[in-house]
Amino acid sequence: MRTEMTRSLGVAGIVLMVVAAAAPITVVVANFPLILLESGSIGAPLMILAATLILLLFAVGFTWMTPHVPDAGAFYAYVHEGLGRRAGLGTAAVALLSYVLLTVSMTCYLGVQAGNLLALWTGIELPWWLISAVMIAVVGVLAHRRIDLSAAVLGVVLVLEILAVLAIDLGVLASGRELTPVPFSPAEALSGAPGLGLLFAFLGFFGFEATAVFRHEARDPLRTIPRATYVAVLLIGVLYTVSSWLVISGLGAEDALDAAAASPDSVVVALAGDVVAPIMRDVTQVLVVTSMFACMLGFHNIVARYLFTLGRRGVLPSALGQVHPVHRAPSRASLTVTGITAVIVLVSALAQLDPVVEIYTWYSGLGAIGVIAMMALTALAVLRFGGRRGPGDRSAPGVRSAPGEARDAGGRRAGAVTLAATGLGGLGLLVVLGISLANFPLMVGGTVAAIVCAALLVGAFVLGAVAGPTRSTGAPEDGDAGAERAVGEGEDPQVTTDGRRR
Repeated sequence: MRTEMTRSLGVAGIVLMVVAAAAPITVVVANFPLILLESGSIGAPLMILAATLILLLFAVGFTWMTPHVPDAGAFYAYVHEGLGRRAGLGTAAVALLSYVLLTVSMTCYLGVQAGNLLALWTGIELPWWLISAVMIAVVGVLAHRRIDLSAAVLGVVLVLEILAVLAIDLGVLASGRELTPVPFSPAEALSGAPGLGLLFAFLGFFGFEATAVFRHEARDPLRTIPRATYVAVLLIGVLYTVSSWLVISGLGAEDALDAAAASPDSVVVALAGDVVAPIMRDVTQVLVVTSMFACMLGFHNIVARYLFTLGRRGVLPSALGQVHPVHRAPSRASLTVTGITAVIVLVSALAQLDPVVEIYTWYSGLGAIGVIAMMALTALAVLRFGGRRGPGDRSAPGVRSAPGEARDAGGRRAGAVTLAATGLGGLGLLVVLGISLANFPLMVGGTVAAIVCAALLVGAFVLGAVAGPTRSTGAPEDGDAGAERAVGEGEDPQVTTDGRRR
């Protein structure tokens, strides 16, 4: 009897996974000051708004491609269909490297923040790496089980985070502080080093592709994924744009840069205590820890789904593509992610790297550039795939139109609006990637370090493209196509370990 993954996530569930991975309170408390510091301006709201618009344009092609790519590999699967297998495998390698780095960076920062909170409340001081090890174990247990459990945990944390962010926003409005329009000035946003500001602005959206990564667990992927994608991007974009403006206004347009430079890790926490109530400082600190935990869990789940898909396609050992007989989750892939994360954290600790200044900043910066590069490749893949298709073209292997589904899934070219929006989104991503790379040496402490980091990404892409098998040995597409046809026929689809429908 085959073991199956349960399709239990609707639009709300997937949005919870994505927005929780974006870690709203962590972005407000930690990333907003970094955007100010790295960019040297108070143009954060306009940078976040620009990131939102670019991602919405990108999402047009991303969601159009959904019926043609019945796989949970997201960027990897999209590039594979649009640019060929080698480019897809290279993208998969970059995805694994980037999201593992993001997972490790958040794990280490979480160890520091949780340690600070523990010392503040109990006076007990523990090394950050010990706390990070405990967090790795807890995340491993949650991710090993059904996705419903992760979604439930992330849902509770996310609601508390958003309430806290709204409380800070309303506190600033109620305080009567001047609401300055300067942060929305293009001249202000382009001053200083806008590339690094944009890089950290995009970092707040990462986990965005999880709307497609969780397609094996979505109840109706052809409808759920597009809706969840737009809802997630709009929710994150609006929340961050408004909140960054209000935080800067709360600090004062003239004083915001100095305040962020003086205490980047606590300036927003102090603001929360000032505009809401003194106890809000403690509440915010607690929520930053839970938010980082949620972000760590979200990234862990994304990497596990990548390994799961690659295992099913025969790119990696097939054991990674197996589903747990009880929990109906990709538990072997999840256990592998736990092991990889633990090893990198251990090596980083033994190398005596600073968990915030070096591990978090370097790893998250490199991971961010990797994700932006993948988005740009995906936009190119959508343009090529959508532009060359005609009435006689076949869909991706195993994909058939469900009853009532638009004919795009059967072979029609993408429309002019879809191609234009995707092209503009891709162009925007390339611009952000270019100026981020130009300013990257400032983040990692020199040109040599920046070249080494870039070489890691390029090396991962080349290694994935060259070392991967010449063809898939699994048949995930057939199973997914069958499952998605079942959705259109009113059946209850389940995805099996061998890639075929029950």
